[in-house]
Amino acid sequence: MGDEKVRGDPSAPSAPQYTVGDFNSTTKLADSQILSDAEYNPFEHRQIEKPNSTAGSLIHLLKSSLGTGILAMPVAFKNAGLLFGAIGTVVIGLICTHCVHILVKTSHMVCQRTRIPVLGFAETAERVFQYGPAKLRPLAGFSKAFVDYALMATYFSAGCVYIVFIATSFHDVINHETGNDWSVRIYILLTMIPILLIGQIRELKYLVPFSALANLFIVVTFGITLYYIFKDSLEFDDKPMFASFGTLPLFFSTVIFAMEGIGVVMPVENSMAKPQHFLGCPGVLNTAMGTVIVLYAVIGFFGYVRFGDESKGSVTLNLPLEDSLAVAAQILIALAILFTFGLQFYVPMDILWRKIHDKIPKNKHMISQIALRSGIMILMGGIGLAVPELEPFIGLVGAVFFSSLGLFVPCVVETVFLWPNELGKFRWVLIKNVIFGAFSIFALVAGAYVSIKDIIELYTDNDDHTE
Repeated sequence: MGDEKVRGDPSAPSAPQYTVGDFNSTTKLADSQILSDAEYNPFEHRQIEKPNSTAGSLIHLLKSSLGTGILAMPVAFKNAGLLFGAIGTVVIGLICTHCVHILVKTSHMVCQRTRIPVLGFAETAERVFQYGPAKLRPLAGFSKAFVDYALMATYFSAGCVYIVFIATSFHDVINHETGNDWSVRIYILLTMIPILLIGQIRELKYLVPFSALANLFIVVTFGITLYYIFKDSLEFDDKPMFASFGTLPLFFSTVIFAMEGIGVVMPVENSMAKPQHFLGCPGVLNTAMGTVIVLYAVIGFFGYVRFGDESKGSVTLNLPLEDSLAVAAQILIALAILFTFGLQFYVPMDILWRKIHDKIPKNKHMISQIALRSGIMILMGGIGLAVPELEPFIGLVGAVFFSSLGLFVPCVVETVFLWPNELGKFRWVLIKNVIFGAFSIFALVAGAYVSIKDIIELYTDNDDHTE
C-alpha cells in the first residue's frame, strides 16, 4: 500500500490484450488431450505485444510498492513499540509476500489445468472454484464477483485516504503560513475541485505525465524526510520496546495497508517476457518485497525514534513548518498524491464500467461516465468530510480491505485448488492457510473495531481537532 502499489501504474505493463473469455476451457482441453498438466506450459502460449523484461518488472513492482504508505510506518511503530514493531513489520512482510506467492503459483497451476495462458486475480479465483470440489463449484461466479468488488472497494477507500491526506497537508502548510484557522474540512472541499477534474481522465496515456511528476515529487520528499530523521542524534531510551495490546490492531492494519500490493501483482506477472522469473529465488517477487520490508522497517523504526508519540499518519506532517525545506516536502507530497489520484481512480472505474457499460446505450456513454465518476468522487469526498482524521482512517482501510483481499483470499484460493489430496504431508498447507486466514480475520475484526472506536471518539469528544 505504499498505498499506490495496489493501484496499478500507467507506465507499468498492462495485462495482455486478450481476456479469459477468448479461451474456451472445453476447446482447450480437447485440443490438448495428449498433454498432461505438467507438460502444458502456459508461458509458452502467452502472446504479449510488448512484454516487459525481468528488470523492468522488478522496477514496476518496487515503484508500485514504495508509495506513500511508507510515510505511515512511524505511526505504526508508535502503536507497537520499537522491538515489536521491527519484528512485526518483518513478519507481516513475509506473510504478505507468501500470500502473493501462493496466489501467483495457484494461478499458474490453474492455467496448466485449464489450458489458459493467462489469468487475472478475479479470473483465477473463479476458475479455482469451477475446477474445485463439486460442492464449491456454484461459488465460482461469487468468488470472481467478490474479488472484483473487493478490488473496487479497496481502491475507492484508499482514494478517500488520498483526499484526506492532500487536504491535511495543505491545511497544515497554508494555515501556518497565512495565520488562517480554517478547518481541514474546508481544505477537503477545496481539494475536491482538482480531484473532480483529474478523476475524469479515462485514458492511461494521459495520466503518464501526472505519474512521472508524482514519482519525482515522492523521491524528493523521501530524501527530505530522511534528512530530518537523521540530521540530529537520535534518542532511543525513552521509546518503549512494546507499546500495548490495545494498539496492536492499529499496528497490524497500518502495516498491512502500507505493504499489501495484491492488486498490481497479476498485471505485472502476466506481462513479463519471462514470467518464470517472477517467483523463485531470488526472483522478482522476493527481491522486490525483501527491499520493501527493509525500507519500511528502517523508516518506521527511525521515524518513530525521531518523532516518538508525536508521530502522525504521515511522517511528513511531523516536519517543522518553520523550515522552508519541510514546507516544500509537505507541498510536494500533497501534489504527488493529487497527481496519483487519477491513476488510483482509473483502476476501480475500469472494473466498474466493464460491468455496466453494456446496460447503457452507447450514445449515453459519455454523459454516463461523467455523471458516474462525479457521483462516486463526491461520495468519496463526503466520507473524507465525515472522517477527516488520517491515522484511524488508514487503519480502517488496511483492516477491512487489504487484510481480506491480500491475505484471506489467496489462502482460500490455494486451499480450494489443492483440496483434498494435494495439501501436503499432514495437510500442512491447510494448517498454514488456516493460521494465516485466522490472522487476516483478526486483523480485519480487531483493526476495524479499534479504528472505528478511535474515529467515534475523535468525532464525539473533540470535534474541533481538525481546526
